[in-house]
Amino acid sequence: MEGNGIQHRTVRANGINIHLAEKGEGPIILFLHGFPEFWYSWRHQLHSFASLGYRAVAPDLRGYGDSDAPADVDSYTCFHVVGDLIGVLDAIGADKVFVVGHDWGALIAWNLCLFRPDRVKALVNLCVGFSPKSAANKPPIETLRTFYGDEYYMCRFQEPGAIETEFAEIGNDKVLKYFLTSLPASPFYLPRGKALREQLDVPITLPSWLSEDELKCYVTQYEKTGFTGGLNYYRNIDLSWELTAPWTGSKVEVPTKFIVGELDLTYNTPGIGESMNFDVMKKHVPLLEDVVVMKGVGHFVQKEKADEVNQLIHDFFRKF
Repeated sequence: MEGNGIQHRTVRANGINIHLAEKGEGPIILFLHGFPEFWYSWRHQLHSFASLGYRAVAPDLRGYGDSDAPADVDSYTCFHVVGDLIGVLDAIGADKVFVVGHDWGALIAWNLCLFRPDRVKALVNLCVGFSPKSAANKPPIETLRTFYGDEYYMCRFQEPGAIETEFAEIGNDKVLKYFLTSLPASPFYLPRGKALREQLDVPITLPSWLSEDELKCYVTQYEKTGFTGGLNYYRNIDLSWELTAPWTGSKVEVPTKFIVGELDLTYNTPGIGESMNFDVMKKHVPLLEDVVVMKGVGHFVQKEKADEVNQLIHDFFRKF
């Protein structure tokens, strides 16, 4: 899958096996993918940054791709995943690295910078802003149910096995095609029963930035692994929120650039999109340099506008 000099290996990190895809030599950039993806999300970046003199490293996060997927649902808190990343850095001999995160990878990157800023030179996060822990906060899933209802996608993901069964009945190919190409520029809902099939099982013309062969790579991988590993991250949102109580009021003290698509679902979700405003984010990420809103771009900015995003990342990291 996607040759052209990309090397694959597995390292032992935090007690589990983590698969890495990497290319190039030089300062290390750690690329962290989201849902429903795996290292392949960063295929354009691996080639581009290797050519620019970096060592680009993209792990499959726990539960994804060719990395281990612990069976215990509670093994997917932010502490487990950040622990994996520290183990990866130790395994590849990296003291401090540049980090780029997207979607869940961005959330994990925020936590990596919060817990271990000593291991991060600078951060570029895509599409998921920093959500500071506040003593006034309620558990996130409770809050989301209150505002958006039980069919809001994060709420629908909570019951182990339930959404996996529905996805299996519809077909992994159709589910992945929808998630990778057709997320709305608004709050995202997954209705139940026949309505879900009608929503996901629709004819979709692939956009120019995703070929049939590329989609097939996702389908082939998820036919092997299923969705449970990635969904378990959502099932630990409240537990991670509870466990991060010691970081209440803490700030991310790492040089940061933030990039989001104008048509991204999170950017257009009331109560969440506002947190991506520069002045709001700067209060909690004091070394934030810039918030870039890409016009006409959706959730998968690193693929939809790979060259432009790569340039934004490079322009920022070359300062350090």
